[in-house]
Amino acid sequence: MTPLHAAVLQAFSATGSLANADPGYTEREVQLRMATEVADAIDARSTLVAEAGTGVGKTFAYLVPTLLSGARALISTATKSLQDQLFLRDLPRLRDALRLPTTVALLKGRASYLCTHRMKQARHETDLSDRWAARTLAKVEAWSHSTATGDLAEIDGLDERSSVIPLVSSTRENCLGSECPDYRTCHVMKARRDAMAADVVVVNHHLFFADMSLRESGVAELLPSVEVAVFDEAHQLAEAGVAFLGVTLSSGQLIDAARDMLGAGLQQARGLAPWQDMAAVCDRAARELRMACVGSTRTAGDAAPREVRGAMKLRWDERASRPMFGAALEGVGAACAAAHAALDTVSELSPDFVKLADRMAQFHELTLRFVQPAHPGNVRWIDVTTNQCRLVESPLDIREALREQMAASPKAWIFTSATLGEDDRLSWFTEPAGLTEAKTLRVGSPFNYAEHARLYVPTQFPKPNEPAHPVAVGQLAARCARALGGRTFVLTTTLRALQSIGDQLRSDFQSAGDDVAVLIQGQLPKRQLMQMFLAHPRSVLVGSQTFWEGIDVPGDALQCVLIDKLPFPPPNDPLVEARVKRLESEGRNAFTEYFVAEAAVSLKQGAGRLIRSETDRGLLVVCDPRMSSMGYGKRLRQALPAMIRLESEAEALDWLTMLARDR
Repeated sequence: MTPLHAAVLQAFSATGSLANADPGYTEREVQLRMATEVADAIDARSTLVAEAGTGVGKTFAYLVPTLLSGARALISTATKSLQDQLFLRDLPRLRDALRLPTTVALLKGRASYLCTHRMKQARHETDLSDRWAARTLAKVEAWSHSTATGDLAEIDGLDERSSVIPLVSSTRENCLGSECPDYRTCHVMKARRDAMAADVVVVNHHLFFADMSLRESGVAELLPSVEVAVFDEAHQLAEAGVAFLGVTLSSGQLIDAARDMLGAGLQQARGLAPWQDMAAVCDRAARELRMACVGSTRTAGDAAPREVRGAMKLRWDERASRPMFGAALEGVGAACAAAHAALDTVSELSPDFVKLADRMAQFHELTLRFVQPAHPGNVRWIDVTTNQCRLVESPLDIREALREQMAASPKAWIFTSATLGEDDRLSWFTEPAGLTEAKTLRVGSPFNYAEHARLYVPTQFPKPNEPAHPVAVGQLAARCARALGGRTFVLTTTLRALQSIGDQLRSDFQSAGDDVAVLIQGQLPKRQLMQMFLAHPRSVLVGSQTFWEGIDVPGDALQCVLIDKLPFPPPNDPLVEARVKRLESEGRNAFTEYFVAEAAVSLKQGAGRLIRSETDRGLLVVCDPRMSSMGYGKRLRQALPAMIRLESEAEALDWLTMLARDR
């Protein structure tokens, strides 16, 4: 037994450091098992992939051995909110309990920090007729005088989607670096200096992969000096990597660059170039590119392009061959080339113009790249939203990139999540990540699902592809919520179903005179919806993908979760199509190895919202008869925790009525 292994055993014991610091501490065999495996991986500088079910306490299971090892560590999480939780709550609490002098730093991406140089420019650029934007900018300016970190998350009520954030933060493209007049006080540079000096640094997956492709976020300098790298919420690692390891050209990027060019030109080089005309050309070219993408979504009989709601992934081959798309892409290239030439003539006047010229040159190069065929092994597609289009070329997975990182920087690599697969090899995660040789560990939840949870799969129910399905889901959800008195989540696989089910719920409650509120994703920010759900338990919350994970509602505030249908990946998604094609070329069964495996992991994520503590009780309803009638249904049921299955709706409603009575 190594000294670290022994220290971990002592820390988690009934008389150890954690128990002494927390009177409510209880020993958990599953937590200790994971913690000792992490300790052994740190000692051996090896790789561990660990799936830890709800209630294991995986955060402390990897943090305690990491801190006790004294090794320099990088911890990466899926989201900025999880970063904040680790940095502000978990790490300080453990550092005090273990009585260690460990220094900790938080490192986020550029968009999370105030750029004082751009804030000063924004005073002149912001349309002051937009009273909301002007008020938000004034709020940011007032806060800027007191902040030590420049982290925009410190500002209460600042929505992450605010149009002001791009005006007061920098990007790799528009940052002036050491040429910036505010470089000495730059919040981004300070955060990176703090990270380089700290013992433990908390980052997120996007930042990690952005640095692998751009060598720009500060992680590239940090990673070689780290002895332990931990990836929490590792089930999101592959998609984060795919998003950042490729190349992207977006209409939004060009519109932002045109706005910056106009502001800098009018302020610092008025009359030296037709700034307004060039900005208008760039802006128009960007919008025409988006319209070329949207226009190609029209169907037979449509007089105009269909309105885009939410986000759509479009196949590259179906668009790239069309003259309208080619002409629009050529127009973007010409606009960027002209802007680059004009900016180059005034580059000596200000570093702003040097950076803007570089941005326009990069955009022009990207248009030339997207005219050529994709690199071998990559896939292309087009993302379209209500505001912009993105041309994307990306690898199919992260295996090569991750292997390269791990080979270049030997250390302990720990990957963990509550859902990483359905077999002991955790193949769903390890294969696309290139970690098939890594040691794997599966630690089940300590919660008593057999006693506290029930599963109901209605068999006499419309199939998901039938028009009556969303209505039937809404009606069943209404009956469940009525028996329970609210306290219900409905998780949908599509945004279209989200609205249909929400409308049906409202209709049912109104016609019956029920005082149950219906909260629908998109009507308010996610955080506000959750606050309303917790404050008013007689509620049903209808949410799509963003509510399937990362939501923690312990206690009796949430006692019923309905999933509208089995969460298979959309077969027409270009990334899905490319992955299926690769599997089939290898002689493998894409449905079994990809579609069912993906559905099993997503189903576990959604079901994980139900039982969040030892005393929680509840009902999981999967409104998809295929889970009973099809051969793969058994495999999906086995992927879930061991709940007792109910055979009829009457039994399900009786269970909910009993839960309501026992509160």
